[in-house]
Amino acid sequence: MTSIDTTADARGAILDEAHIGDIHGALGTIRRDDVGARDGWRARLMTLLAILGPGLIVMVGDNDAGAFGTYTQAGQNYGTTLLWTLPLLIPVLYVNQEMVLRLGAVTGVGHARLILERFGKFWGAFSVIDLFLLNALTIVTEFIGISLALEYLGLPREIGIVAAAALIVGAASTGSFQRFERFALMLVFGSFLLIPVLLWSHPPVAQIAHDLATPAFPAGAKLGDVMLLVIAIVGTTVAPWQLFFQQSYVIDKRVTPRFMRYARVDLWLGIVIVIVGAVAMMSFAAAAFAGRPEFGTFQDAAAVAAGLEKHAGRIAGVCFAVALLDACVIGASAVSLSTAYAIGDVLSLNHSLHRKPSEAKAFYVVYVGLIFLAAILVLTPGTPLGLLTNAVQTLAGVLLPSATVFLLLLCNDRAVLGPWINGRWVNLFTSIVVAALVLLSVVLTAAVLFPDLGDGAILGILGGGSALAVVAALAFVISRRRSGAEEAVDRSLQASWRMPALDTLPPARLTPATRFWMAVLRAYLVLAGGLVLIRIIHLAISG
Repeated sequence: MTSIDTTADARGAILDEAHIGDIHGALGTIRRDDVGARDGWRARLMTLLAILGPGLIVMVGDNDAGAFGTYTQAGQNYGTTLLWTLPLLIPVLYVNQEMVLRLGAVTGVGHARLILERFGKFWGAFSVIDLFLLNALTIVTEFIGISLALEYLGLPREIGIVAAAALIVGAASTGSFQRFERFALMLVFGSFLLIPVLLWSHPPVAQIAHDLATPAFPAGAKLGDVMLLVIAIVGTTVAPWQLFFQQSYVIDKRVTPRFMRYARVDLWLGIVIVIVGAVAMMSFAAAAFAGRPEFGTFQDAAAVAAGLEKHAGRIAGVCFAVALLDACVIGASAVSLSTAYAIGDVLSLNHSLHRKPSEAKAFYVVYVGLIFLAAILVLTPGTPLGLLTNAVQTLAGVLLPSATVFLLLLCNDRAVLGPWINGRWVNLFTSIVVAALVLLSVVLTAAVLFPDLGDGAILGILGGGSALAVVAALAFVISRRRSGAEEAVDRSLQASWRMPALDTLPPARLTPATRFWMAVLRAYLVLAGGLVLIRIIHLAISG
């Protein structure tokens, strides 16, 4: 690989020289030597348009096939009762994705590579392997969604799946980052089809407003079933691949710290769109099936489209199916890209959409291979597609806490982020989120391993785990204060500070408490992940 200048102001630790240069966004360009102040609303607007993309794509990409199934299942089975879960996820989404946004813009190095360099080979290999397996399964669910949309629309399934795979591969293989981003933003705008579907379904607006603000469980429902659905909502809204994708995509787009404010606006716009879409799906599914025999008996997204057709007309069903198709294409593109970025980053290979396939062979082999493997599996008769879908939700729930733990540790690493490290309140909030994710992961693992787990056992796990969660979160913050890790930070250098080359960084500073909890996390992931995989294999064999 060609030697790269690694001065902090120009290149930092960037591993692929294609990540350095002009920003060629879908809606505008910013030259590398354009360092002038953005004075006036027009200059700021043009800059924002050029930066738009990473936040929109990662958020809308998360409203994929799994999200369509989870949100409409919540609406069909329980009405709008679970809408309150969505506002609670807004700060989680922002804090998580803002941290990877900072890591990408400041370091120029992908998430998996930073984990490898700062926490060792075990965690580096674990992060890449679990990402690869989980993403491969997730892409299969995207093609299941494409299949369901085609089925409802009356289009030939085989031809449609092959065409979708070719479109996804072709959009990313032109050697032009700008062309891919324009394709992705077209799909982002396609997600707005959910809005007219909501309006045509005439949902109960007052009830929606009440349920958004009032936490409650559906009357008469089994606690275990509701909790598993709540965990699915969390898992489909806050997914591990998002962390890896946005960090690498920000790097590939060549966004630097001086554009952080604009990138945060981009992220907020994406969050608004994803939450509005989630509220819309839960609400129009509730309206379409309320008082009907199908209420409480969710099947799949194609059945939801059929229900919308009966309730709100054929055009509503068609728009929902097209929106599902659109969501699956952007989801498959983003999830596959996150994997290709991570592998390229860890192995120091060329890994950029600015490069043609001939210039980054391994990067494109991973991207294309995942897409066509998923398409082939969905087209192969006898593939246990329902089991694969359940496996995605379960494994995502088990693995998500580890991704968030390392995100928190990296954002408190002064050698990595310098003046961009987390503040005290972000650390406290994120520690509580990590503890909550671990708790939900334990509930999910227990429910998978013991299907007959009673409500009392679930309440016991939630009660005991919540107390431990608060203690663990406070212990993390207190330990950092006592170790001097939260000493004053001079943030005046933020605009120009970049992480130096990786081989010049001092070793990561880990307190004894942090090392202990990392060992506990490792043991839990090995045990829980192994048991869940055994359970899934057993179900596949017995089925």
